[in-house]
Amino acid sequence: MTPFLDAITDAFRSLRSWHTIRRAFLIGIVLTVFWAGIGYLLWKPLVQFGSHLLEWIPFSMVRANGAWMATSFIWLQLVLVTFALVITFVSPALLRSDPKKDTTSSLLMIMGGSALFWGAVWLIKADAIYQAFMQLFTWLPFETLEKGIAFLLAFYLIYNAIVVSTLFATSLMSRSLLADLDRDRSLEDTIHLRGSLRSIRYTIRDSLLFLAISLLLLPLLFVPILDFLIQLLLWMWLIKETLSHDTATLVYENVEREQFRKHRVALWGISFLTALFFFVPLLNFFGPLFGEIAMYRYWRAIEDEEHSD
Repeated sequence: MTPFLDAITDAFRSLRSWHTIRRAFLIGIVLTVFWAGIGYLLWKPLVQFGSHLLEWIPFSMVRANGAWMATSFIWLQLVLVTFALVITFVSPALLRSDPKKDTTSSLLMIMGGSALFWGAVWLIKADAIYQAFMQLFTWLPFETLEKGIAFLLAFYLIYNAIVVSTLFATSLMSRSLLADLDRDRSLEDTIHLRGSLRSIRYTIRDSLLFLAISLLLLPLLFVPILDFLIQLLLWMWLIKETLSHDTATLVYENVEREQFRKHRVALWGISFLTALFFFVPLLNFFGPLFGEIAMYRYWRAIEDEEHSD
C-alpha cells in the first residue's frame, strides 16, 4: 500500500507546481476551445441526434432522468458562478498582500471548495431538488422537454470529447512532462523508448473503443444512478488502459501483462481518483496529469523495490 499512497501524495504535490499547472491549463484550454468550435459548427446535428435518440426512450424515463441531468447542469453552473464571485473578491486581496505571489494553487482550492460546497448542498437536498425538476417537467410539453434534454445530450458529447482528447494529449506528451518533473533521476537516460509506438497505438485504440462503447450505452444515461456509475466506470477503464501502459513503458524496457494483473488494485485506485477530477469543471484539466504522474511514480516505486530485493 505504501507505493500507492506515496504515488498519490506525490501526484497531488506535483499538481501545485507552476510547470504542471501551466501545462494543464494550456492543454485544457486549447482543446476546450477546439471542441467548443466543433460543437458550434455541429450543434444542430448533435441536438438532432439527441432528439432521435429520445424517440426510442419512454417518456417517463426521459422525464425521470432528465430531471437528474438538469440538476447536474444547474450544479455545474452554480460551481462556476460561485468560483467567479469568490475570485472577484479574493484575488485583489491576494495580489495586494504579495503582487509576485503565484495564486494559481489558491484558485484551484477555491474551485474545489465550490464544487464540494454545492455537492454537499445537492447531497442534503437531492430529493427536494429532484422533485422540483420532476414537477417542472410535468408542466412542460413533451416537445419542449425533448429539446431541453437533447441540448444536454449534445453538451455531454462535447464534454466527453474534451475529456478523451485531454487524456490523449497528456499521453502523447508524457515523456517531456515526466522528464521535467523527475530530473534528479536522469530520465533522459532511463526512460525507455521501446514500446512508445505501441503505447500510442494502444492509446488510439482505447480512445476509439471508449467512444464506441459510450455511444452504445447512451440510452442507459436515462437510468438514474446507473448513468453516474457507467460514466465513472468508463472513465476509469479508459484512464487505466491508457495511462498504466503509457507510464509502464517509460519505466520498463519490456512490459509484461502479468505486471498489470499483479498491480491492478493500485492502478484501478489511481484511475478512480483521476476520474473524479472529470466531474468538476476546470479541475478536469488536471485529471490526466494527476493520473499520469501518480501511475509513473507508482511504477518507479515498484521498480525500486524490485531492485532492492
